Amino acid sequence: MDGNGRWARKKGFPRIYGHRAGAEAVRSTVRAAGELGIEVLTLYAFSTENWLRPQTETRALMGLLRMTLRREVIELNRNNVRLRAIGRIHELPQNVRDELERCVDITRSNSGLILNLALNYGGRQDILDAVNASIKQGKKTIEEEDISRNLTTAGLSDPDLLIRTSGEYRISNFLLWQIAYAEIYVTPVLWPDFKRTHLQEAILNYQKRERRFGGL
Repeated sequence: MDGNGRWARKKGFPRIYGHRAGAEAVRSTVRAAGELGIEVLTLYAFSTENWLRPQTETRALMGLLRMTLRREVIELNRNNVRLRAIGRIHELPQNVRDELERCVDITRSNSGLILNLALNYGGRQDILDAVNASIKQGKKTIEEEDISRNLTTAGLSDPDLLIRTSGEYRISNFLLWQIAYAEIYVTPVLWPDFKRTHLQEAILNYQKRERRFGGL
């Protein structure tokens, strides 16, 4: 979900205003994804590299995350959305973890869209943690299934479509193992401006592609 800072700068606002606007885009996108019948939506909310940003910004982001979770959980539950989180959650501030766990618990029994928040997440770290978990389980030779079983996305299907906003042509350490055969769609739209129509455009573009998974 890239482009929050640039969106704010264009309008002459501090970066945190862009992140707040981005939170509104999350709400509309989650609602649209549920209505369109998408099974799993994973949002890259905070990467392991994001801690390198100024402390004032990371502190503000954690506060915004906590506030957004508290505010949105009622609508998520009403719309039958099940919340999950992936990443090194144990390294997040305690008050954020508490709010996240509360929201996950409230929506646990829901059967609709799975909303997967990537928080303190990095694709390389996810693979490394999965390998180390396999070793702890006594594996001497590690197979693909061992890694998949120990990733934070265990139990979820691999993504079919990766949408990258703000015109960036890079993966940025996101679900590196899981997106091996995902279709990539890049839009110049900054995340705070991302609407239902942009999601629909991405899905229509995806539906026109021929997926061969390495075959003919």
